[in-house]
Amino acid sequence: MSAAAVPALAGTRRAWVTDLPLLLVAAVWGASYLAAKGITTPHTVIAVLVLRFALVLPALVLAGWRGLRALSGAQWRGASLLGLVLSGIFLLETYGVVHTSATNAGLIISLTMIFTPLAEAAVTRVRPPGAFLAAAGLSVAGVVLLTQGGGFTSPSGGDLLMLLAALARTVHVLAMARIKAVQDADSLSLTTVQLGSAVAVFAVLAAAPGTGPAPWTVAADFGRAEWAGLIFLSAFCTLFAFFVQMWSVRRTSPSRVSLLLGTEPLWAAAVGIAIGGERLGVWGVAGALLVLVGTAWGRRRADVTP
Repeated sequence: MSAAAVPALAGTRRAWVTDLPLLLVAAVWGASYLAAKGITTPHTVIAVLVLRFALVLPALVLAGWRGLRALSGAQWRGASLLGLVLSGIFLLETYGVVHTSATNAGLIISLTMIFTPLAEAAVTRVRPPGAFLAAAGLSVAGVVLLTQGGGFTSPSGGDLLMLLAALARTVHVLAMARIKAVQDADSLSLTTVQLGSAVAVFAVLAAAPGTGPAPWTVAADFGRAEWAGLIFLSAFCTLFAFFVQMWSVRRTSPSRVSLLLGTEPLWAAAVGIAIGGERLGVWGVAGALLVLVGTAWGRRRADVTP
């Protein structure tokens, strides 16, 4: 092996160390659609969100108490701001999912792959590589084909909510990369503050009249399957996912993060086939291949911070 090849190999290994956890996040988020639909109705969205976030918050506070005490005032404010954005994402996504088809939701949320590099370019005044945009476009085209197995339904209010959720995800990723106060803080502490801020928002909404049954009322009606779904959403799709996202966005570019997380619809389809008994069909298989090719191409074209 030549001397020039050694740094390249090391760089590839460093990239995979960041990319693999993000792909796992995309996988659990893809599975979250099925889990969320199994335990949520239009009238229990707020209650389920309170339960989902509050379930892991006490353990986080205990595990990271020293780190929380070490945070500066600026870091608390920065993480709290990220938590407010996070609460908006989950409100939009959860209400959107229960008011539209899973097919539409998976397609629309994948637009984050396009929104993030465009927004990043606008903020930094640095145009993203054309090859990267082409790779993202290829992935989105693959999502279109992938989701056609279920048929694209007429646009609805839920579709608009999912579009706003995709924009909110873009804001969240960019904010994590741009807020200087959170750059050097412990990822566990930042995740805890974010989730705590989100729980506070959901708790206030749950206390307001007309927002559905109380969280404890909904929890009392849960059976084993519902509790299993809630624990999966809380521990994996919330705690693990946002810890990894906070950790990785400080080690690579927001555009790369969004591209890898944009494989979420592919994983959603895989879960639907394996658990829900769905079929992709010829166009769906072609779409899945396009997502894989587009993501792999985009990974090579995205800038990676060593």
